[in-house]
Parts: sequence; structure tokens; C-alpha cells
Amino acid sequence: MLGWELPPHNSGGLGVACYHMSKALAIQGATIDFVVPYTADHPDIDFMTIHSATKLTPLERYGLGAYDSKTVLSKELTAADATNLNDMRGVQKRYVQFVETLVKTCKPDAIHAHDWLTMEAGMRAKQLTNAPLIVHVHATEFDRAGSDNGNPLVHEIEYQGLMMADRIIAVSNITKTIIIQKYGIPEDKIEVVHNAIDVASFDDGYSYDRHTYRYLEALKNEGFTIVSTITRFTVQKGLTHFMRAAARACEKYDKFAFLLAGDGEQRDELITLAADLGIADKVFFTGFVRGKQWRDAYSVSDIFVMSSVSEPFGLTALEAAHHDNALIITKQSGVGEVLHSIFRYDFWDIDVLADQLVGIATSSALQQSLKQNVQYEYDKISWHDVARTCMRIYRTVKQGASS
Repeated sequence: MLGWELPPHNSGGLGVACYHMSKALAIQGATIDFVVPYTADHPDIDFMTIHSATKLTPLERYGLGAYDSKTVLSKELTAADATNLNDMRGVQKRYVQFVETLVKTCKPDAIHAHDWLTMEAGMRAKQLTNAPLIVHVHATEFDRAGSDNGNPLVHEIEYQGLMMADRIIAVSNITKTIIIQKYGIPEDKIEVVHNAIDVASFDDGYSYDRHTYRYLEALKNEGFTIVSTITRFTVQKGLTHFMRAAARACEKYDKFAFLLAGDGEQRDELITLAADLGIADKVFFTGFVRGKQWRDAYSVSDIFVMSSVSEPFGLTALEAAHHDNALIITKQSGVGEVLHSIFRYDFWDIDVLADQLVGIATSSALQQSLKQNVQYEYDKISWHDVARTCMRIYRTVKQGASS
């Protein structure tokens, strides 16, 4: 298994998905060697062997801008300096070299690579071992760029990885369509496997602390509706549209407060935009949160908005539903393929989003119905089902490789 992060050193949903998928696979009987590009303790992981490809700390690795591919220079791997761990391509080259050494003693039955970050290592491992390569697409460069643009080098890596893969896993039909239309990959090579939620993982003794967001709790006591989003502040997430819709909603109904938990290159732009729109007193920025503050951000919220321009899946929607939120997500978000008791809108349509926010805020019956019904839906989703599907894929491609 080739990935870029694992909890508690993750910056987003990719690490969470890899963690729960691997845990469920281990229960299914898989023996997993998981390679990450940094060195750190993972105290909650005893179900697989974690290998560190470099001595980077998680914070140093995050600082490379892995999920903002504009920071990656147009540099082929052969031209990268593996000794320069301040450079994204240097880290990726070191990662490939580590995998080259690892497969000499650790012969895999299958290679499972997550996103463009590890595709080159996956292709190299396939060349050296002749083991089948499964490429798991959690997001494409088209998603991250929020348009048809993006980094040409990353597009090229994705194309090569998808072409060389024996099987491709897409996290939604939206992602599958992008892979077919943008990269010309045959449809029958791709299997859609939706992400899931491990409800048991939230049973860790957590209890909501009303003091974490004390001011928001005071507003709730005065009848305010708390609207939240927990995400990276990047163009992919559509947050400027969300902010404009928030201002439009406040014109129609005054008792809103908006909680934006996260960080990213758009932070200052969003703070300025809130001021320009006249809603700076209603918008609260927490910065990057994890652990208890992260859980409390969900718990204080009444409505969770996923405003993404392009969201292959969207695990945060499942997490928000578990914490008793009504959900509004864009039609461009893959999680809408498994949840139906939600409101949806096109990411650019700020009027529709504003009307949906006001509708839920002014009808306690509607809000409660959305919260209850969506929980019935996510209860049917399981990482164990994901693991069983992955195991079937491994067996199928292994048989194909040996025949």
C-alpha cells in the first residue's frame, strides 16, 4: 500500500480513508506494508507495518504542498534531486527509491497506490515485481484545479499511472466519468468503490465541550443557526461561492453564524471577502483543527455545507451527519451518490444555496427530518464492504497477472 498520509498526521480525508480501508482489509486477512513519505509514530495502528521513506516530519511533508500541485515544478523524476527533501519532486524520488529497495525483500501480491503522489512508485514496483498495480483515485488534478487546467506534469503522471494500472478504483461515479472523459481510460477498467464511515471509531469517550465554541453556543441560545464547513481553503472547495451565498442568506434571515474550520492558501482572501460582503461579524475562522476541537466543530453546527467545485467523494459529509448535522452539498460531490436525505445545489448557484440555508434554518421540522433520515442512510455504509470489494479486486488481478 502506497500512500501519502495516515492519522494522526493527516491533513485531509485521504489519510482517513487509507486508515479505515487498511484496518478493514487487515480484518479480512490482508497483510499490509504501508509506505509513507515521513517519519512519525502512529500509536493507533497495530494492524499493519508502516514504512517511512524519509526522515521528514509530518509537518515538513505537509509544507511541501502535496495537495496544491501548483507548487510542484514541471520536473521529470529523473531530473529531481533525491537528496533535496525541501522539494516535492525530490521527496517523491526518494519515495520511489525506498520502494525499489523494499520490494527486494517484501514481495507483494498486489500494489495499491493512492493518488498521483504515489503512482510513480507504484509503476516502478510493478516493473520490478510484476505484481498487479491497483491505482486508487481519490481525486484527480482536474478536481484539485477546479477546472480543465492544472499542472501538466501531474496530468501526465496521472495518465501514465492510469494506463499502467491493472485495475482502477474510483471513489465515485463522478470520478469514474472524469477518468474516462479526460484520460481516455476504458470504462471496464474502472470500478467505483464509495468510501464509508466507521461509526465505532467515534466511540472513544468523546463528549462535546460547549466551552470550545462558547460564543457560538451563546448565539445558539439566542436562536441562531450555526452553519459550518470543515475543509482545506483551496479553489477546489468553492468557498468564495459559499461566502457569497452566506451573505445572500443573511439578507433574508439574520440569525446565522458561519464556522469555517481549516486552512489553506485562500484564508486571507476569504477573511477579506467576509469583510467586503459585510458579514465579518457572522463568520468565524478556527484555523486548522484536529482531535477534540475538530469533533466539537461538527457538534456545535446545525447545518454542514460542502461547497466544492469538484469533490470526488467527501468524507466530511458523513462525519458531519454522524454529529447530527443537516447536509447541503454540491451536485459536483460524489458523496451524494450514497446519501439522499440532503439538499443539493450547483456550486456556482449562490441563490439556491442561500434559499436552502434559510429554508432549513426557519423550519425546525425540516432540519430535524434531514438530520434523522441521513443517519439511516450512512448506517448502511461500511468499510468492511469496501475491504471485501478490494480483496476481490486483488484476487482477480493476481489471477490475471499469473495467467
